[in-house]
Amino acid sequence: MLGVRSLVTSHGFIARAYATATSPHALVLLEHKNGTIESGSLSALTAAQQLGGTVAGIVIPTVLEKVKKLTGLSSVLYSSAPQYSTLVPEIISPLLEKLLSSDSSYTHVVSSHSYAAKSLIPRIVAKLNVPAFFTVRSTAFIAAPSDDGASVALEELAPVQVAAAPTQHIKADLTQSDRPELGVATRVVSGGRAFRNAETFKAVLNPLADALGAAVGASRATVDAGYTDNSLQVGQTGKVVAPELYVAVGISGATQHLAGMKDSKLIVAINNGPDAPIFQVADIGLVADHFEAVPQIVEKLKQ
Repeated sequence: MLGVRSLVTSHGFIARAYATATSPHALVLLEHKNGTIESGSLSALTAAQQLGGTVAGIVIPTVLEKVKKLTGLSSVLYSSAPQYSTLVPEIISPLLEKLLSSDSSYTHVVSSHSYAAKSLIPRIVAKLNVPAFFTVRSTAFIAAPSDDGASVALEELAPVQVAAAPTQHIKADLTQSDRPELGVATRVVSGGRAFRNAETFKAVLNPLADALGAAVGASRATVDAGYTDNSLQVGQTGKVVAPELYVAVGISGATQHLAGMKDSKLIVAINNGPDAPIFQVADIGLVADHFEAVPQIVEKLKQ
C-alpha cells in the first residue's frame, strides 16, 4: 500500500484515503442497540460494498444470529468477552488497534457517522498508520438487506486486556419516543432559540412533527438554553442528518447548524426575520411568526 494521502469526497461520506494497488478489503463496524443492528451500520455496509473487493464485518458485543444473515459480508469478526458487553471506546479501541496493525489486510474501515465511531476512530488514527476510514451518513445509502440463506465465515477475536481502564460504563439512560430516530429519519422538524422556553418548544413543534411523521431536532442554541435534550441537537457538534424533508422553525441558520442539515433533499424554513441566513439554503421559505404559522400548517395537514 502506498503512503500517499489525499482528501476524497463522495456522496454521503468523507474519507482520508491512501493510494493502493491492492484489491479493496473493507472492514465494517456494525453497531447494534438492544439486539437490533443500527440502520446506520446497514447503510455503512452498503457503502463498503460499493468499494469493490471483499467486505468483513466486526460486531461487539455480539449479535451473530442477525449479523450473519446480512448480505454482502464475506466474514464476521466478533468477541463474546464480558469486557465488551458495552461499547466503551477506551476498552474496545485496543482490540481494533491490534486488528488494524501494520500486517493487517484491511484497506478500508467503514462505519456509520455515530457517536461511538467518532470516539473510536480518532483513538485508532492517532496511534496507527491505518487504512482509509469512512463514516457514512445513513440517509445517503440504502440499508443492506438480510437473507436467511446467507452464509458467512465466523471468526472469534481474543480480547485485549486493558489495565486500569480510565472509563467505566455505569448505566444507560435512554429517552423513549414513538417518533422516528433523528439520525435516520426521512423527515425532521427542528426548532431554534426563538421558542423562548421548553414548554413552547414542545407545544408548537411536537404537533407539527406528529402531523408529518417526523423526528424532532433542535439547534445548538436551543439545547444550550435547556429547551430540549442534547440528543436532539443537529449541527457540526451534534447529529448530521440528510432527510428527504427538513423543516427549520425559528432557526436563524448559524454555520454550525447548517453543517448538520445542508444536504437535506428539501429544506423548508419558517422565520420572522427575512434576512435570516437559513433562507439562503432553504428551498421553500416562509417569513412569518412561527407561533401563528405552525398551528395553521398543522390544521391544514390534518384536513
